Amino acid sequence: MRIDVFTIFPEFLAGPAELSLLGRARREGLVDLRLHDPRDATSDRHRTVDDTPFGGGAGMVMRPEPIFDIVEAVDPPRPLLLLSAAGRPFDQAMARELAASDGFSLLCGRYEGIDQRVADHLCDGEISIGDYVLAGGESAALIVIEAVTRLVPGVMGNDESGTEESFGGEVSDGPTLLEYPQYTRPAEFRGHEVPEVLRSGDHARVARWRRAQALRRTLERRPDLLDPARLSPSDRALLEEFAPEG
Repeated sequence: MRIDVFTIFPEFLAGPAELSLLGRARREGLVDLRLHDPRDATSDRHRTVDDTPFGGGAGMVMRPEPIFDIVEAVDPPRPLLLLSAAGRPFDQAMARELAASDGFSLLCGRYEGIDQRVADHLCDGEISIGDYVLAGGESAALIVIEAVTRLVPGVMGNDESGTEESFGGEVSDGPTLLEYPQYTRPAEFRGHEVPEVLRSGDHARVARWRRAQALRRTLERRPDLLDPARLSPSDRALLEEFAPEG
């Protein structure tokens, strides 16, 4: 998979891109991440990429010329997505959609924003990572890249790791669920014990417990994701089977 990122701060992404799963995926040739600076497409000695907004107002706006020029020179993989608070909310479904493609590109804004002609006539869409405003799109780009690349086959050592987690695959068959709780050794720590079912060796019972915990956690913490009235009879039975004691 090839991912191109257009940013006036490529060093913001260069360091993290060498670490963890993404760094390993790049070294193994699974992900080709390329960073491009619109300043490289400027011709003045100050490498200017911004100007004052038409109509007045605070702040500066990124100019269209260097962005169009750098994108056209690079010819990046499409879609080219502008990271914007006004964009389509980025979620796990979109991460899977992008992971199934051969590549995509991201455009990071700065200052008060980017000339609207870039969004209208160069980009293929806009995406947002949440209902808040950042100083620039670089942090958002890292989030999108990590969410997508970990789903690329071979990036995670165990490809099943991506299927049994919040907003993932098998646990989320049917409704979208948060992930069940995870435990590891020691079995007892400061008087707190790992649930007996996880130490039972009964894999079918463990699977039922995990489903029940994912359902309960989602109902309690993200009721917007799961309508209790739409629970299947089997899921209702699981909640009863593994009801909290007391």
